[in-house]
Amino acid sequence: MNTPVFTPAASIDEVIDQLNGIIENARQQNDRIGYFASLYHKVTVRVKEGILNNEFEDGARMERLDVFFANRYLEAVHQWRHGQPPSGPWAVAFAGTRKITVVLLQQLLLGMNAHINYDLGIAAVDCAAGGDIQAMHRDFISINNIIGSLTFEVTNEISRISPLLSLFGLHSQNGQSILIQFSISNARDGAWGFAEELSGKQGTQREECLQARDASIKKLAEALKKPKGLVRFTTFIIFLFEWKSPRKIIGALYKYHKAYISTKQGMPA
Repeated sequence: MNTPVFTPAASIDEVIDQLNGIIENARQQNDRIGYFASLYHKVTVRVKEGILNNEFEDGARMERLDVFFANRYLEAVHQWRHGQPPSGPWAVAFAGTRKITVVLLQQLLLGMNAHINYDLGIAAVDCAAGGDIQAMHRDFISINNIIGSLTFEVTNEISRISPLLSLFGLHSQNGQSILIQFSISNARDGAWGFAEELSGKQGTQREECLQARDASIKKLAEALKKPKGLVRFTTFIIFLFEWKSPRKIIGALYKYHKAYISTKQGMPA
């Protein structure tokens, strides 16, 4: 049986539609892959709202970057679901969705690690299409800020789903655990450095740069998925009291202002 060909989204509306499809399928299949998709849906809807409200320096350019960025995630999901290998960081993240003891926070951080630390720099370079990568910097920062702000906004919802999540605060001084120390701002800065390094590379040089980045971010993903020592024990305690139904968790995370945004009309309702 032939594997279906991935069809990339051509607009932010198509990105939203494809994310809706991933989330609805995940709810039906009780699949944890819907956790990050639900958060990412919020990010994409928020970017569209910002474009409609003229919040960005160049709305059309911002949409192009958003679409390049999102297509890397959408293609990774397609590859995983059809038995094809995604990038190393996404392979670890998706494997984590199959393991019940990988708690909700880990699931979201694994997605952010793969998408920010690996995908975002590549998307910026590809979107620049050989032009000056520095022209993408403000849009790059804007997308990252939106991810960070929305992650903060859903903290209360995450804490309701995972009531003992605050126990991670006991390890706030533990500099050995990437799970505790993971920072969206640090990921952003590292991703931009990677974009600058990748920019202008062609052929073998580009491939070697991608392979090296893939390996290093995959290693971070493994550390996020498998914490050690007391952090591992704390994670297990948090797991014991966390909601166990993926369908219920996706339903709690998958909330957005449907009345405000219409993906069909492209204008506020």
